[in-house]
Amino acid sequence: MAEYYLISQLPSLDGIGENMPLPITEEAFLKLCESTLSKKVWQQLKMLSLVPPRVGEKSPSALINAWNEGERNLRLALGVARAEKMKKEFNVGNEIFSSEVLSAAATAVDSKTPWEAESFLNTYRLNFLDSLRPMDNFSSEFLFYYCLKLKLLSRIRQFSTELGKSAYKNIYNSILNGDRLEAIQ
Repeated sequence: MAEYYLISQLPSLDGIGENMPLPITEEAFLKLCESTLSKKVWQQLKMLSLVPPRVGEKSPSALINAWNEGERNLRLALGVARAEKMKKEFNVGNEIFSSEVLSAAATAVDSKTPWEAESFLNTYRLNFLDSLRPMDNFSSEFLFYYCLKLKLLSRIRQFSTELGKSAYKNIYNSILNGDRLEAIQ
C-alpha cells in the first residue's frame, strides 16, 4: 500500500525531451523512497546501476535481471564489434547475442562520430527499458523501472558538446605534443 502512495506522487518521466529539465532528481526520488519502502526493496533500489556486473548476478526482481542481461549483452556486443573493426580479438566466452543487439552494436560502431553513436545507444537503451516497463504501475518493479529511467535520463543530460570538443582537443594536442594532459581541464 505504501508503494501506491509513493508512486502516485512521482512526476511522469514520459515524453521528456532531451533539453527539458527532469521533473525530479535522483536524490529527491531516493529520499522519497527511503522512508516508504521495505528494507528489501529499498536495498535493491539503492543498489540499482546502469552498469550491470560483468558476471550475471541474480536479483529477486525480474526487471532488474532483464535490464542487467540486456545491458550486459549490449556492452559485450559493442566490445566484439569494436574489436572486429580494429581486427583484434575480444573474448565473450559462450555468449550468444540476439540479432537486435548485434545490429545495435554494429550501428553504434559504424557511427560517424562518438556523439552520434552515444545518441543512438541512448535511444536504444531507452527503448529497451520501455519494453521492460511493468504492467502494474504500483509495484516495486515499477519503482525499479522508474529509477533506471531516471538514471538514464540524468546520464543523457550530462553530455555536453562544448566539453566533448574541449576534451577531444586536449587529448589530440596531448598526443601531438607528447604531453600528458588530462582530458578536461
